[in-house]
Amino acid sequence: MTAAKATTVTLREMKKEQKKIVMLTAYDYPTARVAEEGGADVILVGDSLGMVVLGYDTTLPVTMDDMIHHTKAVTRGSKQTMIVTDLPFLSYHISTPEAVRNAGRLIQEGFADAVKLEGGREILDQVQAIYRAGIPVMGHIGLQPQMVNQLGGFKVQGKDFDTALRIFEDALALQEAGCFAIVLECVPTPLAKLISEHLTIPTIGIGAGEGTDGQVLVIHDMLGITDKYLPKFAKKYGEMFTDMTAAVNSYATEVRDSAFPTAQHGFKMNDEVLEKLQKEINQRS
Repeated sequence: MTAAKATTVTLREMKKEQKKIVMLTAYDYPTARVAEEGGADVILVGDSLGMVVLGYDTTLPVTMDDMIHHTKAVTRGSKQTMIVTDLPFLSYHISTPEAVRNAGRLIQEGFADAVKLEGGREILDQVQAIYRAGIPVMGHIGLQPQMVNQLGGFKVQGKDFDTALRIFEDALALQEAGCFAIVLECVPTPLAKLISEHLTIPTIGIGAGEGTDGQVLVIHDMLGITDKYLPKFAKKYGEMFTDMTAAVNSYATEVRDSAFPTAQHGFKMNDEVLEKLQKEINQRS
């Protein structure tokens, strides 16, 4: 973790000094505490919370109220780490004023430090307007989960010339529009490296190989909290699901066997008070 709370300036300096940026996606107070204590530079409150903690199949049902609720929990758990929050589906597509208003809500109500938007040149007006309002903006190109229905699923983007060029040009346009960093999701490693070399702002990769300026993973994937499908680009650094399941099993066994709780887990009562209480109850029965 950086000595002081990371800022947009800090991240740009890290890129210049070739220091890798560590970002984790977290959604609540305890995971934010873990991310901060573990040394993350940036915490992303991603709309992936819809799939990871709310149980949806996609990010599309996630609302602004969901994002604000979870961002407030994360900011209570992390005081020294930069917090970036996703603008969810349809919160910035309908109109530019609405995009600015919703971005402002994440800052004013959720206490985020910055917001993240998915999209390229088609959202430049929104990016520029949010930037002009004084709100730092992180871009997100490549695989865009909010566009999953249009993309035909969660697929690698930029494998052919036309789509690779479009992603490259989107990255340049987002930088020009005022983005302080860009997430590159599920793009070929050489393309991500090429984009990173041509931008003056940092790139954060997820499924984009080792050539980006930083990396982001969902903390639940990284810790092994989930037992569901793990994407190819993710890596487990723990087996928390197995550990937690074993702990619950031990607890359940001890409760059923009357091994828990024991006297050490309870609280004593004054004998005289107990005797008086028993006498009163006996008199009523």
